[in-house]
Amino acid sequence: MSDTKTMQHDFQQLDAAFQQAFQAQPAQHFAAPGRVNLLGEHTDYNGGFVLPCAIDRHTLAAVQVRRTPLVRVLALDYGQQLDTFRLDEPIESNEAQPWANYVRGVVQVLLARGYVLGGMDIALSGNIPQGAGLSSSASLEVLIAQCFNDLYALGISRTELALIGQQAENEFVGCMCGVMDQLISASGMAGHALMIDCRSLETRPVAIPPTLNILIIDSNKPHAHVDGEYNTRRQQCETAAAHFGMASLRDLDLTQLAGASGLDALSAKRARHVLSENARVLATAEALQRGDSAELSKQMAASHISMRDDFEITVPEIDWLVATVQDYVGERGGARMTGGGFGGCVVALLPDDALVPVQQVIMAGYEAEFGLQATFYVCQASAGVSEV
Repeated sequence: MSDTKTMQHDFQQLDAAFQQAFQAQPAQHFAAPGRVNLLGEHTDYNGGFVLPCAIDRHTLAAVQVRRTPLVRVLALDYGQQLDTFRLDEPIESNEAQPWANYVRGVVQVLLARGYVLGGMDIALSGNIPQGAGLSSSASLEVLIAQCFNDLYALGISRTELALIGQQAENEFVGCMCGVMDQLISASGMAGHALMIDCRSLETRPVAIPPTLNILIIDSNKPHAHVDGEYNTRRQQCETAAAHFGMASLRDLDLTQLAGASGLDALSAKRARHVLSENARVLATAEALQRGDSAELSKQMAASHISMRDDFEITVPEIDWLVATVQDYVGERGGARMTGGGFGGCVVALLPDDALVPVQQVIMAGYEAEFGLQATFYVCQASAGVSEV
């Protein structure tokens, strides 16, 4: 089934659930994509460079305005749980339904920024794998912001949609993520990755060669304390920047880092990953534009090694998957861990003739090695959030 037909089918289910829950038909439909980061891990909150693309897996919303200051949110993917809160009362965390905090957080940020909102009924569903590192949470945040933006004519730019989502996740949910996930979900371009300068928020589209396929391999290794470890890595990066009297690691270079005295070894390792990763993002963007698969392979391999050794966010299952893909494809493509780490996914860029054999090689060995089965997603680079 094509992605368009899949989305139509999902919206039919969403509309039926909306009608049953709210005794009305939705007025509009919206979709926000997940993302895969081709290169640039843990660089975004350090003011660095990233190279993500939106993918053709989405969070979907069916919506209708309400005449009262009440927001009702139905989540099909969580057993049709219903969350209800008011706009004229303090918005508090919903400890019983953690998914609802991404919605509540976005609405709270919109109100705090002075936007005038009314109530809304929302039904949500999606096909972004949960917990796989493909950013279903950022997709949800951008989606909710766009629903209010459109139905209440708030005039919010795509960049501000992303910043609203990031602020919600930082301040309401409590994960100190950077802005990459939200920005690519808001601003993605079909057929392209987006090179993002996370300090200026400038973006540049980078075409993905049609000879390369995006294969996402979900390790199905459960994340362990990922938010806590993520926040710890961020603190270590901030320690390194502060040691040099700098606002972020973006202002530091590898020569300065190598010549430093007094910086603890662990913070220095974390900083080395970020600085070298920034250089790899720039090199990878150029390699994609040239169609230089050998350089692409080199940069993706180096990124994974840096995440494994300097940032220490990979796990044996992920390392095995990356090595298996790299061994098979050689210089004709590349593979690396993608996402925050400690489980999740591998992203591979592969030529047509390697796409199926790589999956077969993994299926033949991964379960025997780790007792897990990998899940595969062949994705297309997608456009950002939109009304459907």
